[in-house]
Amino acid sequence: MLFKLFLCFTLIPVIELYLLIKTGIVIGGFNTILLVIFTGFAGAWLARMEGINTMMKLRTNLQNGLMPAEELLDAAIIFLAGAVLITPGLLTDCFGLLLLWPVTRNKFKQMLRKKFDEMIQQGNINITRFH
Repeated sequence: MLFKLFLCFTLIPVIELYLLIKTGIVIGGFNTILLVIFTGFAGAWLARMEGINTMMKLRTNLQNGLMPAEELLDAAIIFLAGAVLITPGLLTDCFGLLLLWPVTRNKFKQMLRKKFDEMIQQGNINITRFH
């Protein structure tokens, strides 16, 4: 786990710097900065819109007495996307925007559900039901 964290905190920033430098060479430094600012604003707007939609669905399910499991997972992914979008860089912005876009977010949710199911079957996660 420590090695994975080390890679995240060293490899991702190095890749981001490399991409920013290469992009700056191709389109110019000022345009690269504008691109990063634009993706940040677009991500913030999309995170806000998707967050509001998710909270409305969550509220509706709770009012109808349904467990809002999908909406809670959506909310967690949207929160993760927002955290990733705070990090300046093109790679993290693209990843954050993909997490916010409903089509790719649903694919990511499917992968998470599959991983959760595997962890439950292996006994790494225990489910306790309260009555």
